[in-house]
Amino acid sequence: METQAIAILPDISIPLDLIHRREQFHGTSVNDCVHGDLILSRGRVVGMRPSAAAQTAPRLLFPALTEPHCHLDKCHTISRMPHSGGDLLAAIEAQMRDKAYWSESDIRTRAQRGLDEAIAAGCHTLRSHVDWGHEATPPTAWHVLLELAQESALTLQLSPLAGIDQMADPTFAATVARVVPDGHALGAFVLGHTQIPTGLRNMFALAADHGLPLDFHVDETLDPKINGLEAIADMALETRFDGPILCGHAVSLATCTPDEFRRIADKLARARITIVALPTTNLYLQGRDPHTPGLRGLTPLDALAAAGVPILLGSDNVRDAFCPVGRHDPLYALELAILAGHLDPPLGRWLRTITTDARTALGMNPTPIDGAHLNDLRIADASDLSHLISGAAHRPATDLLKEHLQ
Repeated sequence: METQAIAILPDISIPLDLIHRREQFHGTSVNDCVHGDLILSRGRVVGMRPSAAAQTAPRLLFPALTEPHCHLDKCHTISRMPHSGGDLLAAIEAQMRDKAYWSESDIRTRAQRGLDEAIAAGCHTLRSHVDWGHEATPPTAWHVLLELAQESALTLQLSPLAGIDQMADPTFAATVARVVPDGHALGAFVLGHTQIPTGLRNMFALAADHGLPLDFHVDETLDPKINGLEAIADMALETRFDGPILCGHAVSLATCTPDEFRRIADKLARARITIVALPTTNLYLQGRDPHTPGLRGLTPLDALAAAGVPILLGSDNVRDAFCPVGRHDPLYALELAILAGHLDPPLGRWLRTITTDARTALGMNPTPIDGAHLNDLRIADASDLSHLISGAAHRPATDLLKEHLQ
């Protein structure tokens, strides 16, 4: 169907935090949204005018979702591990045992299921980490997921997940970096390893040489003595690395002292490092003891945001040894983070963590609503952002034109 040169779509609400130039959007302010008649030019949003009638059928327009951190190689394996519960190390051991089943067919079937879930949830972009193993040569999962990246309806980015001590070996690190194509990321996990400075220096140099962004799993623990995050920030500042750097987990920030937090957050902000919190997996694995957990395994999101550090939210592990439940749905991760992280309204700023800010952190152009094509947007049967995040149905925004022409 051809898009009309100019179209007026009545009765639409838009989150104010997802509009880049608000002066073109003249409507009625309703909490943290603006409501009115949407103006399109050849399928692109160019403005809004006040509605002639009162709001009757609430509809909320927002950008397609971005999943910045998940594990498609591991997902949907929990049925093979009925006794995997425990802390992070227990989960790693259980998942290692499950790799005996990781044939090409098994990985493809499970990963495709995860992609289908993400697409149904409204995702247009997704980054998945891929376990690397002991050898520098790519594992089967890497080849399978690269094929899926070529076939998928969404943009699928991949990032190797090797230990930072492995990346301290220059030959190992160079071999890994060579197989990461443009549009993907160079990654590693950092958790109290012995060769963190050497591994980081190799990775920053290789990322600069190959033009790759960096993506780290770091400090996935409530132990305040573990501080790989600051080492990453120091290396970024020392090398003046100018590509995107994403750090997932950063759980130990929640238990450091106020002075330590201020020092680390200042470095993160100056290094333009983005932190992605992963509420499902970290709430499940962290703070384990025989009783009800007393600490939440969640990095301090609101404090990081207040310090000028970009923050995101991700789905992380879905139905595997690290998290026995879950789904590939960024809105679900946001809903959980609002509760666990005390993220107060207005909610538009937090919606950016799975939309515009997430795309920027993945090295892509953000998609604010003004100027966006309907192909890149979603429409929800929702009266406000609380309604959307609480599970309101949503669909491709191109349906708006179909409904308008009926």
